[in-house]
Amino acid sequence: MIEARGIKKRFGAQHVLNGVDLRIDDGEAVAIIGRSGGGKSILLKHLIGLLSPDEGEVLIRGLPIAHLSERQLLDVRKEFGLLFQSAALFDSMTVHENVAFPLRRDRQLTSAEIGMRVDEALAMVDLPGTGAKRPAELSGGMRKRAGLARAIVYRPKVLLYDEPTTGLDPIVSDSIDQLIKRLCEQLRTTTVVVTHDMRSVRAIAQRVLMLHEGKIYANAATSDLFASTDPVVSAFVKGVSTPKDLLL
Repeated sequence: MIEARGIKKRFGAQHVLNGVDLRIDDGEAVAIIGRSGGGKSILLKHLIGLLSPDEGEVLIRGLPIAHLSERQLLDVRKEFGLLFQSAALFDSMTVHENVAFPLRRDRQLTSAEIGMRVDEALAMVDLPGTGAKRPAELSGGMRKRAGLARAIVYRPKVLLYDEPTTGLDPIVSDSIDQLIKRLCEQLRTTTVVVTHDMRSVRAIAQRVLMLHEGKIYANAATSDLFASTDPVVSAFVKGVSTPKDLLL
């Protein structure tokens, strides 16, 4: 479904990605972990074509996307739904209007059909009856769910999540994890979760990719990763700092 070959990206003198190779198969649930500022979100943006690599290529279903036109990229992106870290809802719109936003460009859908799709998406994320509310009236967890409803409303094949539990308490975080897992099974989507929340990794992922120093340092089944004795992997999974970390 998704493949990256030798992806390199730098901003000024900073090398963020330094030769990333990965493959994510259709229907997989994969977590991408790594330290804060290590390039996880940058990598996610490459996978959907929001950023282009300085070197290397990203392929979606075998199609290289780096040199596609904007119109061609839009067709590729229709297969993707993205939940931003902040949910990225429009404050001036109602929840219904936010969720309907991706569908407004589709002239083939009537207003009634759009309304049905929005109601269906809100029900799937456990937010029925909230369409008239504004984002400011929602809790943090509810805003995440509304953002997720917008991501699934046009029924994508791939769902990408950027730190879906950041800023949420453990109980709400667990509810979001369970929702992501349920949607993966219900919609049969390919799921890619960027996170540093190890509980989310255990709950959601079949396989884990660890980004370290700009490359994929570890690629393992979830159970194998948590059992790893590699010092870099073990320290991150257990949340243990080293003397080197004190200098950062």
